Formats: sequence, C-alpha cells, structure tokens
Amino acid sequence: MEQRILGRTGRAVSVVGLGTWQLGADWGEVGEHEAIAVLDAALEAGVTFLDTADVYGDGRSEQLIGRHLRERPDADVLVATKMGRRQEQVPENYVLDNFRAWTDRSRSNLGVDTLDLVQLHCPPTSVYSSDAVFDALDTLVAEERTAAYGVSVETCAEALTAISRPGTASVQIIVNPFRLKPLEEVLPAAEAAGVAIIARVPLASGLLSGRYTTETVFAADDHRTFNRHGEAFDRGETFSGVDFATGVSAAAEFGELAPAGASPAQTALRWIIQQPGVTSVIPGARSPEQARANAAAAALPPLPQGKLDAVQSLYDRRIRPQVHDNW
Repeated sequence: MEQRILGRTGRAVSVVGLGTWQLGADWGEVGEHEAIAVLDAALEAGVTFLDTADVYGDGRSEQLIGRHLRERPDADVLVATKMGRRQEQVPENYVLDNFRAWTDRSRSNLGVDTLDLVQLHCPPTSVYSSDAVFDALDTLVAEERTAAYGVSVETCAEALTAISRPGTASVQIIVNPFRLKPLEEVLPAAEAAGVAIIARVPLASGLLSGRYTTETVFAADDHRTFNRHGEAFDRGETFSGVDFATGVSAAAEFGELAPAGASPAQTALRWIIQQPGVTSVIPGARSPEQARANAAAAALPPLPQGKLDAVQSLYDRRIRPQVHDNW
C-alpha cells in the first residue's frame, strides 16, 4: 500500500489506516475475537497506521491493540492515541499533570514506554490558543512519554490555529464527500507547514457506504442512535452533521458515482486519498471483510475530474446548507 510521511513525525504510514472506535464502544457490541480479526485483516492488507483513544471502551481499544501488536513484533505499525476526554472538557483540565497521567495510562494500556503519537481529543476551542498547553505537550516529548503530538479538531478554525504551532505533527479532522470545507484552507495550510492531515469520519458514520435507508435502526448503544442531535458530544461526529434522511438520499446519489468494481465506500475513501494534503484516512471496521475492503480502496485508480466535479455539485446542492458554516 502507498505510504506517506505523517507530518513532523517523519514516519511513513499507509494512506488507508484503521480507526478503532468501533473496537472500543459506541457502535454496538464488537466481541474480542471479532476485534482481533479486524486488526489481523487490516495489517495483512497493508495497513500500518492505527488510530485509537483512551476513552474508546474506557481503554479497551488501546489494550486490544497493544496485546495484538506484542503478538506481532515484526509489524511496523504507528499507533496514534488521543487524550482529554476522561475528565470534563474545560480548559483548566488541560494541564501538564493531567497530560502525564493520561499518557501514562495509555502507555500502560498499549504496553509501550513511548507513545508514537498522542492527540488532544477535540478539546474546547480556547485550548488551541494556549501557550501553556503546547508547552506541556512539548514537555511530554522531552520526557519521552510520546514521540510526537497532534490534535483532533471539530472545526476548520481550530485546525488552522493548531497548524500554526511549530510542534504540531498532525491534525485529525473530518473530511469526506459530505464535509468539503477543509479543502478550502486547512489542507493547503497543513501541506505548506509540513503537518499531516488524518481524515476521520470518512464515510460519514457509514452513510457513504450506501447501505442505509430511512428505515434503518441502530442499536441503543450506537452513537448513530443516541447522538443524532449532539446529545452526547458534537453533532458533527454523527453522520458528519447531516440529518439522516438527507444523508440517506444524498448517499444514494453519491453511490451512482462509484466506478465499475468499486463500492460506494471505496469510492469515498479513494476521493479522500487523492485530496492534496491528506496523509491518511482512517475508516473503522466491524468485520475483517470491511477492513479488507477499506484497504483495497488504496489500489483504485484516481477518480477522474468529472466525478470530482459531480461530488462538488452534490455537496453544494444537498449538503452545504447543513454543514459548511457550522464546522
């Protein structure tokens, strides 16, 4: 699989990674055997970048990854985790003592002395402008608790603030055919600064797979049930902020753009991969088959300009009014 340099980490990672929120929680139950099978399938398909967080299953995702990689010592995999959502998300909690405690817990969960990459997990907007926060992150690197740090953001404005910081290695942001605003300023600024862009929520919580109808029902413990209106966390994390009925209809139109032999989900991933400035895209998977299919998107030929124009048109007509000015 094609490898790209993950910003200021200097390390190469696969253009299709694996997001492991599904292996922890909030997507319905995924058993341990199934989770390990997903990790196996992803690595065997060429994935060398795993994204997790300390709150995914209260550390379950980190623990599964750590145990699995210890059983595969030859795997050259970069693991990115996230911190900051184990306590109330208020600016005063983003301090060095907490950072040390949070990263120590992740190091223990993953079974490593030094984390490859730790990311602030969508903190309050003011945190990105705090010199003290970034001084504390620099201290984590100096103390070898982590090799590098980055941020996961909700908005383009937050991303641009983080990119301006000299120590920021990566910015994780929602980018998909239903979320085009990052293409305007964020991706060019990151590319110019040498900061990696990790594209998250690439399938708009599964909408872009084309598998859902307006009658689809999700499990009670699935965020696509309990967070449709931002009840638990930012609304933009669920279906990229698009209302479900609109998303289902727009996804059907998007599916018609899929090239022969490619699924709508693979088409969405291919679209993201070829956006200038994107380093890696991190779709989740609940089965080995999904993990393999996602990885296969890296081998698809680039989408022609006509299909790129059609994606822009679909976004402008159906999606832009709901999301563009909100994130």
